[in-house]
Amino acid sequence: MQIDQQTPDWYRARYNQLRDQALQSENTVRPAATPIEMTETSVLHRETIPGGWYWSTFVPRGQALRLINTSGNNGVSVMLWNADDLSERYNAGDTMKLQWTTCLTTGRVLFSDMGRVLASVIGDSCGFSDTLVGGSTPQSNQRNFGSAGLRNTRNNLRLTAGKYGMAQHDVASCITFFSHISTQADGSFKWVEGDVHPGAYVDLRAEMNLLVAVSNCPHPLAPDASFAPAPVEAVRWQAPAPAADDLCRTFSEEARRGFDNTDILFA
Repeated sequence: MQIDQQTPDWYRARYNQLRDQALQSENTVRPAATPIEMTETSVLHRETIPGGWYWSTFVPRGQALRLINTSGNNGVSVMLWNADDLSERYNAGDTMKLQWTTCLTTGRVLFSDMGRVLASVIGDSCGFSDTLVGGSTPQSNQRNFGSAGLRNTRNNLRLTAGKYGMAQHDVASCITFFSHISTQADGSFKWVEGDVHPGAYVDLRAEMNLLVAVSNCPHPLAPDASFAPAPVEAVRWQAPAPAADDLCRTFSEEARRGFDNTDILFA
C-alpha cells in the first residue's frame, strides 16, 4: 500500500496489532535467566557519590556499572551518551515505545536516539525505575524543600555535559532508578510508597562505549520531608560476554533489532 493510501484507521489497526503482539510477548513464560553475578575479582573501580552530588565515568562496551542504593534513597538519576559520538544519547521516549513499557527492569534495554542499544539492565533488585517524570530541578526543590538553591539533577547533568564539551541541549530526559511512579486516570503521576529499600542495586551492561552521568538527588515526586540524600555507591565491573540466550538480547524483536544496529559498529 502506498503511504498516501494509509488512512488513520489503517494506522490504528496496525498500532493495536503491534500492541497485542507486545503484550503476548510480555506474558510469555520465559525460561529463568542465568544470574549474572558481580564477583570481587570482576570489580574494576568503586566510587562513593555523596548525597546531592554527581559523578561521571566511561564504561567500555562489555563492562557493567552497578549502582547500590546503600541507604534507600528515593531515586538515583542516570544519563548516558555514546562515548565515541556524544551527539548520540539516551532517549526515554524511544526506550518506552520500542519496548511497549515504562517498567525498565531486568531484561530491558536503554535505547539511544539512533535506534541502538546503549545499555542492558542485567540485574535489578528493586524492580522500579522512572522513565517519565525526569530528574529534580530548582523548581521541584523549591516546591518540595522551600529552596531552589539546593543541588538538583538537572543542573548536575548540565555540569557533567559541560565538562565534556557538551551544551544544555545535549542533556535529555534521564532515567531515575529506585523510583516507583504510577500514572493516574487523569494523566498525573504519583509516587508509590514501599518499594525502595536500603541495599537495592541495579546493573547496567554497556553495549557500546559509554559516558555515564549519575546524579544522587531525590526524585521530584518522592515524599522526602527534607533534602538529605545519603551517599550511594557505584561499582564498575567486568561483565561476562553475553550468552546466545542472553535475556536482554532475546527479550523482544525490538531489542534484537536494536542490538543488530549496535553490533554493526563493532563488527
